Amino acid sequence: MRRLWLLFAQVVTMALALYLVAAAVRPDWLAWPARRLEPAKVAGNVPLLQAPGAVPAAGSYREAAARAMPAVVNILTSKDRGREHPLLKDPFFRRFFGDRLPPEEQQASLGSGVIVSPDGIILTNNHVIEGADQIQVVLADGRKAPARLVGSDPETDLAVIRIDVRKLPAIVLGNDAAVRVGDVVLAIGNPFGVGQTVTLGIVSALGRNNLHINQFENFIQTDAAINFGNSGGALVDTNGHLLGINSAIYSQSGGSVGIGFAIPVTTAKTVLDAILRDGAVVRGWIGIETQDITPELADSFGLERQSGTIIAGVVRNGPADRAGLRPGDIVLAVDGKDAGSTNDTLNLIAQLAPGGKATMTVMRKNRPATVDVTVGKRPRPQ
Repeated sequence: MRRLWLLFAQVVTMALALYLVAAAVRPDWLAWPARRLEPAKVAGNVPLLQAPGAVPAAGSYREAAARAMPAVVNILTSKDRGREHPLLKDPFFRRFFGDRLPPEEQQASLGSGVIVSPDGIILTNNHVIEGADQIQVVLADGRKAPARLVGSDPETDLAVIRIDVRKLPAIVLGNDAAVRVGDVVLAIGNPFGVGQTVTLGIVSALGRNNLHINQFENFIQTDAAINFGNSGGALVDTNGHLLGINSAIYSQSGGSVGIGFAIPVTTAKTVLDAILRDGAVVRGWIGIETQDITPELADSFGLERQSGTIIAGVVRNGPADRAGLRPGDIVLAVDGKDAGSTNDTLNLIAQLAPGGKATMTVMRKNRPATVDVTVGKRPRPQ
């Protein structure tokens, strides 16, 4: 029995010694694989390791992109340059001067659009299709279809076009009122005509105005890369729901520097409904030019208020002029709603129904006064 015990002890000692030597010299022999990787072979039978399956990485937004991308289209426009003068279409004239004449038709990838209805209704920017003689839409699956302009609203830089294709993948409209600074967003479009592209960023700011891009401004600012060709594309949340229409960037080079602007989906839907219903957006107008009150302006004119909106000019024989509003009046409220800034005043007046009556509450010579104005129709910008 003692001999067997000595033999067992020697075997255990030798095994332990071999383990220690292997651990010091070749530790990979002793490693226990956490996950088996299948060898893959390439030319020359060189073995490589291949991960099993396609597992989405943590934090991936592939599902949001997959929901929204089919509804984003590329928009091509063309303009007949030959319409500038009838001689440009004369073969004899072009024979001698053709090399110096502009081409009869120019076509370029100018922007993007978003399908908002399976019946072929597409939202885009007005500046994408403005002045175009022909509009062509390229769907995400490669199909092409001619489009016609349903209506446009230059003051918000939005336009609605339609293609005669049905059962299209339409985007789901989101809720921009619930958006907060810091929320993750995706921008989808066709930058520089390279093809459909998705970029990632966050909401950098809300309610941006006084940028002098559009007449009515309430932009969502984002650092998601937006470049030439993204105009009219979609800004979506992490569920793939539409939050805004990408419209403009701030850049000195023409490329993205992380400051992009999108028109909120609430504004886009209001314009869309008006165009589909009336063919155009009808807004109220009373014929005044306003300016924000600054402390310097208040001191200069001896105003008691250090903020608000002052009437800087009145259109002669316009609704405000006929009602008795004067330059220097400070606007306090429009039809009972507080007007805290020039932007607020402009939006409140635009919401008034043309032909109806509105009560303007103003401060005149440091005394409040009310003036009833017959609202006119806002002229379409030239």
